Amino acid sequence: MREENDRVRVFREAITTFIHERRDAKLKGDDDADKAAKYEYATWLADAARRVSQIQAVTHVLKATHPDARGSSLHAAPQSLPSHSEIGSHTLAADFAEDIVGNAAALDVFKFLKMEVDGRRLFDWVLEKDVDLQRALSPDAETAAEWMEAFGGLLRTAVQPKSHALAKQVYWCVGDAPADDGHYQLLQPLFSSSLMHAIHADINDARFGEQNKVARKAHREKTASDGPYRDYRGVVARKLGGTKPQNISQLNSERGGVNYLLASVPPRWHKETSPRLLNTDSVLDRIGQLGSVRHLIRVLTDFLLKDPPNNEATRNRREAIEQALSQELPVFAASIRAGLAPGWTRDPACRLPRCEQLWLDSDRVELPLREDHAEIDQAFIDDYHQGDWRDEVAGRFANWINARLRDAGLSGVGDAEYHHWARQAVIEAQWPVPMQARASA
Repeated sequence: MREENDRVRVFREAITTFIHERRDAKLKGDDDADKAAKYEYATWLADAARRVSQIQAVTHVLKATHPDARGSSLHAAPQSLPSHSEIGSHTLAADFAEDIVGNAAALDVFKFLKMEVDGRRLFDWVLEKDVDLQRALSPDAETAAEWMEAFGGLLRTAVQPKSHALAKQVYWCVGDAPADDGHYQLLQPLFSSSLMHAIHADINDARFGEQNKVARKAHREKTASDGPYRDYRGVVARKLGGTKPQNISQLNSERGGVNYLLASVPPRWHKETSPRLLNTDSVLDRIGQLGSVRHLIRVLTDFLLKDPPNNEATRNRREAIEQALSQELPVFAASIRAGLAPGWTRDPACRLPRCEQLWLDSDRVELPLREDHAEIDQAFIDDYHQGDWRDEVAGRFANWINARLRDAGLSGVGDAEYHHWARQAVIEAQWPVPMQARASA
């Protein structure tokens, strides 16, 4: 660890280098003394401390809605947002890019504050009120303190945020009388530039990244590939800011004004998938192949592998993911019942365990008994009304989830988790009425 004086010197040298690079880029060999004087150490810092008030660090940008809107943009750190299973700004956690709005002529101040020293941005040291950085800014303690406070003002929140006539606004019914205007609250959705930046990077990596190129080439040439392959289908690009994306925000400029829109279409259930339930020993692996289930398990395992602290936020986050995962069961069951005629489990090729047959082919109990299989059909009806099959399905689901968690590297998954997952399982007989099952010990 460096001595204190070493850190002061490191900060000062980094700042000096930045200012000199700015000077050399601007003057380009011009020896005008007046112009060069602007890049004296103290002079440039004093000017930067003054101009930082012209820009603001944000995560949500108003002008993305309309370039002439004059309201407030906001900084809402993802860690401070409520956690839920849907994708949103909160999923960025601490790894997010801050955007900048305001006077483009002052963006060099942001570049200055983005400069890294000891592995962190100068702005991060400012927010931590690092005493060595403060000493490096100026030998005069009062001046150094003023500049530290000024640079910290890059992250600020309007005392009273303002909306604007050109901002997107939505009336949201908060009461029980939709015909009464008084039962509505006016909301202003804001464009999450930080989230868009992360999505933009991920989509671009999927489209142009080296790993995906290799996998795509292997698929085209019908050869094996060890790595995963990612593809975003139905994506469109919306340009913000026209020829001047900087007028929207700094991150929008870095994206060249390109903002991707993901496909928003209802799911398509293919009937041809249902017959594949024949000649299989369980539907659980089929459920695991659903994109939404794969995503939720990945989100859950990634979250648990980080060993989050045992607090309310962690419990809420985990519960939201678990509930979303468990809700996939009735959705899957509904798709099967919608795609296959009642009685499909009578097919000799159906090898599913009895509990899964009763769950997914519940309407079979309404069919008349077959003359040559009356005893078998009556046994099916009796088993259905006995009702134990719900707990059996929940138990199988719990074991299946535990196996997925172990596969992902989570150790110590056992009986407690089994009973937890069994309680979470939503096993219904008649859509859309859900029923949570209790697996036997």
